[in-house]
Amino acid sequence: RVSPVGWAYNSLDEVLSEAEKSAAVTHNHPEGIKGAQSVASAIFLARTGSTKPEIKKYIENTLSYNLSDTLDQIRPNYRFDETCQGSVPQAIIAFLESDDYEDSVRKAVSIGGDSDTIACITGGIAEAFYKSIPEFIIKETLGRLDDKLRTVLLEFTKRYVRE
Repeated sequence: RVSPVGWAYNSLDEVLSEAEKSAAVTHNHPEGIKGAQSVASAIFLARTGSTKPEIKKYIENTLSYNLSDTLDQIRPNYRFDETCQGSVPQAIIAFLESDDYEDSVRKAVSIGGDSDTIACITGGIAEAFYKSIPEFIIKETLGRLDDKLRTVLLEFTKRYVRE
């Protein structure tokens, strides 16, 4: 839900502020706000040219998530955990270990647990970093949306995502 914030604002301060506002509606808890700010800032940093080590360092130093585990360390004991602290760091790690957009989503799903949420978070960051989503994924996704939602998505993408 917070991914668009990372695209729509032009400074980290704005992104952090707007992410907090967006999270307060459904996740009005310090951990929920921290999770939203982590995702939105990772997307902002990715879309503005930061490297993976720079994104990792920012999230660890500014928002205090530990991103030092690897997916191989996470997978054996991971269980469904809908909390931000139980899904956001794992999603960011999946992105950090990825080679491209599709690989990032596959890695996120491989964690298990709340994999749809984790994959959405990871995919949002990966799109901003890799600058694209494979055409076959876009085509399949657009084909599953109703006209109203498809229009919203395409208008947002035209305005904020595509250069």
